[in-house]
Amino acid sequence: MIEVLPSSTADKAVPILLVTSATWRDAAVGFGAQAAAFAQASGYTGAAGSALALPGHDGALAAVLFGDDAGAARRDPFHMGKLAAALPPGLFRLPAGTSELACLALRLGSYRFGRYRQTTPPTARVIAPDGVDAVEVDRIAGAVAAGRDLINTPANDLGPEELEQAVRTLAGRHRAGVKVVTGDDLLAQGFPMVHAVGRASSRAPRLIDMTWGESFNPKVTLVGKGVCFDTGGLNIKPDASMLLMKKDMGGAATALAIAQMVMEARLKLRLRVIIPAVENSISGSAFRPGDVLRSRKGLTVEIGNTDAEGRLILADALALADEEEPELLFDFATLTGAARVALGPELPPFYTDDDAMAAEVAQAGDRVNDPVWRLPLWKPYRSMLDSKIADINHIGGSFAGSVTAALFLRSFVEKTAAHAHFDIYGWVPSAKPGRPEGGEPQAARLVYDMLKHRYGSSA
Repeated sequence: MIEVLPSSTADKAVPILLVTSATWRDAAVGFGAQAAAFAQASGYTGAAGSALALPGHDGALAAVLFGDDAGAARRDPFHMGKLAAALPPGLFRLPAGTSELACLALRLGSYRFGRYRQTTPPTARVIAPDGVDAVEVDRIAGAVAAGRDLINTPANDLGPEELEQAVRTLAGRHRAGVKVVTGDDLLAQGFPMVHAVGRASSRAPRLIDMTWGESFNPKVTLVGKGVCFDTGGLNIKPDASMLLMKKDMGGAATALAIAQMVMEARLKLRLRVIIPAVENSISGSAFRPGDVLRSRKGLTVEIGNTDAEGRLILADALALADEEEPELLFDFATLTGAARVALGPELPPFYTDDDAMAAEVAQAGDRVNDPVWRLPLWKPYRSMLDSKIADINHIGGSFAGSVTAALFLRSFVEKTAAHAHFDIYGWVPSAKPGRPEGGEPQAARLVYDMLKHRYGSSA
């Protein structure tokens, strides 16, 4: 990643100048006739998002021109992320007035997933202007990168055990406690649906439970769907739908990205992260359509489709979280294709009965350019989940799939009033400024920002 440095007066830093089609010539002339001629010969026009490195009299880099998007109908707060790929090695200075969000976009835009091939990491260092908290930019970018790395890692190297190890590594850095229930112990300790979904795999399912912070602080619990790969089970997915199923643990990655930010910032809260980690595989022990499972909460659940496994493991995890009655409870899951049909890959829906919290979520999303959209927990649709032989069916009909999934999950939260469910996509299908193609812990930055505004830091 590009390194963003605190404001300083380093005189060797190369200036980055924001220009437009009307101002780029004057900016280039300011560095001499040769620089202006070079820009002209290069065909530079100052178009939004374009960059040009200007040589000085001695041939060394004199400045970088970057096309601003000030005249755009809808200005992208992450526009500066386009510059990430254009900066050569060196020390640069951003212009006064550059926002913290723009600095973050530059940092996030330089992310590359390099686990499986040798890559040369960017060596550019950028000095932020006065007023930008470079430490906070680094904190957020590092946590997002960690979340992206988890989602981008294929399932052969990231199964339930490896996801557990990722939690233990993060916990070890911050002296957090971790408890894990694995394999058949899930039945003995009251997580029958986590066991049912994961039992067909040779990789044992587990319930990962991490806690951090002083017990007297407000309790905030994050639950993340940790399906490390989803074949669809006996209702097997077609190959096109299975191709990206390494990302089906994107909810867990999001919860861990938030946790990393919270712990590094030392927010004044008591954090709990619960991750049911499984592989939804196929074998003779796989759970079946038509089965009836008993949940941790005691509700019996009729299985309508084994490819809707995420809500089953989340139900047991949410029931556990709800027993403690936290002040805030969030769950994150790459749960339904219906959410993508409704809102596309860039705008995850969220669901809550708490209007005040919904307003906080929306405001935080706007502040940090991590957008979400509230959809209704429309209670009349609860009848779509009726079962003739059990307390509830875990899928509805062919309508409102994301809404009925949220209603199913809400059935397992009764003590905690402030609960929000995020149906994220967890993936950027085509690169955008600050958001390279690949895994993305959507809603992580907004939830961290909301928690920071609500509880503050003890650092």
